[in-house]
Amino acid sequence: MLTDADHALLSLLRENARASTADLARKLGVSRTTVQSRIERLEKRGMIRGYSVLLSPEYERDLVKAHVLVTALPKFAKRVEVALREIAWVRTLHSISGQYDMIVILEAPSISELDTLLDQIGALEGVERTISSIILSTRIDR
Repeated sequence: MLTDADHALLSLLRENARASTADLARKLGVSRTTVQSRIERLEKRGMIRGYSVLLSPEYERDLVKAHVLVTALPKFAKRVEVALREIAWVRTLHSISGQYDMIVILEAPSISELDTLLDQIGALEGVERTISSIILSTRIDR
């Protein structure tokens, strides 16, 4: 079970995973040693699996993003997932309930490249149908 202090530390790391131990300790009101031991404990427990890069708004602004709903034939679902993993512009893949089986979040440098990606996904063996929506703007991103 995570403590309130663990949640506070994770929240700060989500904002900036490269923050120094000293900065984290100052914001949390604890020693650097305490912060380092909490981070190590969270990593060992698998609560922190890694650290990632947040891209600049300028870079993100130039990308075309889309949500793609995918229906896959049941016996091909895993194969579709593996194929989607190989597409570098696939940012996120969610397994969902309902009429569709997956939601793919795509990013592409242009509409024409997005169009090519959508065709590529639709042509994957086991993909029965897709429906896509281009993201016009992001209003909330936590």
